[in-house]
Order: sequence, then structure tokens, then C-alpha cells
Amino acid sequence: MANVITPEFRVSYPVVFEPKKNDLNGKMEYSVVALFKKGENLEKLKAAAQEACEKKWGKDQKKWPKNLRSPFRDQAEREKTNEETGLPYMPDGYEKGAIFLNLKSSSRPGVVNQQVKAFTDESEFYAGCYAFASLSCYAYDQAGNKGVAFGLQNIQKSRDGEPFGGRTKAEDDFAPVAVEGGDANSLFS
Repeated sequence: MANVITPEFRVSYPVVFEPKKNDLNGKMEYSVVALFKKGENLEKLKAAAQEACEKKWGKDQKKWPKNLRSPFRDQAEREKTNEETGLPYMPDGYEKGAIFLNLKSSSRPGVVNQQVKAFTDESEFYAGCYAFASLSCYAYDQAGNKGVAFGLQNIQKSRDGEPFGGRTKAEDDFAPVAVEGGDANSLFS
């Protein structure tokens, strides 16, 4: 099956330049959580998931394992409770009723900007920006768990967005400072 390209999504928890240990399986992985807007058309991704299931278990859905794990998850699953107030809240960028996908790979994905050039400044790809991803879809049956997942192949930043967590860029926080005695860029001032 050929790779499938996602609709545009909001990037959450990006781990795309250096792998991180997955505490569940002990493996080093690259990953990103793709947050789709509420009502996004995910038909191409659903068709890829259907095809992966048919390839693994056949076309007769009655013969598929019961309780297959779906990769399409409601962002409401990520609701948290404020420890001080006891009130529920959604993390930055998450919306009840919208879908998210966990995208993972054991190999480093290609990560490019809008001009399809590799990033020279990794800080330009961050939680809160927008992106597209190319994915492979596969069905799995491991250790009693059965379902469908999407493997992260490559990712392209499509545009900037408000960073999650409120982090700002230094260039936006400060103004130039006058330096006494001359040019601030001169070594011999």
C-alpha cells in the first residue's frame, strides 16, 4: 500500500528530530500527535485503515477480531483535572469531539518546511504549528492487542500556529539594547 497524506493538523508532542524511549515498549521512537479540527474529513485515512484490516484479516468483517483498537481517537480522552480546583480542562489545542492520531516510527521521519527543505533550525517545528504527514497504515496482532495504526513516514510544516504551553520566541519578547561605546557587534568596541 502506498503512503497516505493526512489533511492539515495541529502538531502536539512532537518528537521528530531525536528519538525518545517509549515507556510502554522500551523502544526508542519518533512520534507526533496529530490533532485534527472537529469535523475534518478523514475518509482517505479511514479507507487506508479499512484496507489494512482487509489485508490482515480478509474482507469479511465478521471474521475480524472483536474489539479492534482504532487509531481514530476522540481528543476528549486527554481531558485532565486541575489539581487545585478539581475542575476538568482540555490541554492546549485539544477539543472534545475532534479526532487525534498517535503517529510513531522507529526510523527518523523526514521533516521539511513549506518549501520542502529540511529544517536548519529545529525550534521552528514545535507543538502548536500546523503540518501534513505521510503515513503507512498497518493492522497488528501483538501480545493480545489487535488493531490498526499509522506509521509516521515524513512530515511537512504547513504554517505557524500559537505555540502550546505559552512559550514565546526570544525575538518577540525583547527589543534591541543600546550598547555603550559603539557597535554591539564589533569585537573591538
